[in-house]
Amino acid sequence: MPDRRGATLLEDLPEEIINKILVLLASKDAGRCRAVNTSWRSATSTPEFMLEHHRRQPSLPIVDGCGKPANQVVLGDVCAGASNQQLWPFLSGSKHRSRNEPIAVCDGFLIVSWGYEFYICNPVTRKHALLPQPQVGQGIDNTMVGFYQHHPTGEYRVLWVSWSHQTSESSLYVLTVGSDRPRRISVRMPTVLSSSAEEELWNKLIYSYCSSPVHHRGSLHWYPYGTSDITGGGGDIIVFDTEAESFRWMRSPTQPCNHSKLFDMEGTLAFWGCSVSNTSVDVWEMQDYEAEIWAFRYRIDVSTVEASRQLYLTSFKKKKTRPLDSAVRLFNDMAVLNERELLVRFNHQHVLRCDIDGKFLGIVNIGKSQYRMWLTPPPPPPPPPRLKESIVPIPGHEMQEDEEPPFSTGHV
Repeated sequence: MPDRRGATLLEDLPEEIINKILVLLASKDAGRCRAVNTSWRSATSTPEFMLEHHRRQPSLPIVDGCGKPANQVVLGDVCAGASNQQLWPFLSGSKHRSRNEPIAVCDGFLIVSWGYEFYICNPVTRKHALLPQPQVGQGIDNTMVGFYQHHPTGEYRVLWVSWSHQTSESSLYVLTVGSDRPRRISVRMPTVLSSSAEEELWNKLIYSYCSSPVHHRGSLHWYPYGTSDITGGGGDIIVFDTEAESFRWMRSPTQPCNHSKLFDMEGTLAFWGCSVSNTSVDVWEMQDYEAEIWAFRYRIDVSTVEASRQLYLTSFKKKKTRPLDSAVRLFNDMAVLNERELLVRFNHQHVLRCDIDGKFLGIVNIGKSQYRMWLTPPPPPPPPPRLKESIVPIPGHEMQEDEEPPFSTGHV
């Protein structure tokens, strides 16, 4: 019904129309709508609504601003008019932002380490819960190597490697988020490994936290730092089938690289590697997953970017700009922003945007200035590569507010 001025009130619209409007809101706005009235709270709290809302959110990369002025920042898509946002719980005013570390991300849930403890949190709702570890005691190291959704059940699970200093033995555990006790599983592979090859697998898996796994086709994929083919032609990428809970090896593209990593490129498993001189980046994508056939996609060269760029550093305090004093000499890292744009870290400090043809599109800012920043900081540990916001609650936990470390937001 229209009001006295003849305007139609939102509450007068049919319920299905209101739901279609609410699902288009940004995550924080959708959360605020729950406080408006009970009908909106009910509409935005159904599993169907929360999953559809999450499905519509963009998957955005995270950069580390090294605390100047922010640590973890979610980069918005410039073409879509989105702005950058500091990632909770790494806000500028947090007392403990320099001591907590992001470990993994999955479907809008973030796992953060605080000393020897691990928390799962939702940066949108600002709720968190403590994760139980496989073994606790002197001489025990627990390493989180994977965080994923188990598609047959919808459960969120954490993959742990527990290593004993006394016995030098490693064990593998799976924790279902919401349960109190991790479940020990055996290491199963299609072929029998020699003792030396199995030991090498354990070592690569333990240190795989230095390279965030890619979840693709129900499996986790790692390309650990320093990986070499130890399987006699079987491959150099570790693959963990999250349904069968078994391991296998996969071959990466054969090419000489200074450093390289796996990533997700619009739903496709992809691989990038820097040339030995760090002056170019090659991108490959998986063409045939079963046959392990990779297809070369494109190359980004320093000379191409340098020829098209006009880089300027800005100073917020002095309110002026100056040309960047160094040319683009080498590449260090890369991330995909969208199907046409890339983020490339260069000269060990700055991050620029370019298209897949190597054309320079701009330098990445945090606030109004450029700072030294990382797409993937040196280990340990790596930051979560991308975040897709969600208003889904943490499964099975009595969620806590953000008043305790590492989530307190008091100012120093």
